[in-house]
Amino acid sequence: MPVSKAQKKATQKYNKNHYDSIHLRVLKGEKENIVAHAKAHDGTLNKFLNRAVSEAIERDNNN
Repeated sequence: MPVSKAQKKATQKYNKNHYDSIHLRVLKGEKENIVAHAKAHDGTLNKFLNRAVSEAIERDNNN
């Protein structure tokens, strides 16, 4: 079922009010490796990247 323009607008508004965005650049070809790893472990790229950042912050704060 296609998403209506109103639903897209509502989703964009919700995301704007509830989330910050970070843009990440990786070397050519690396994206595919990261996406494959994410799918194998967490299911989504966003979920994997959030977990990786959280774990790195926790690890750095414990040193």
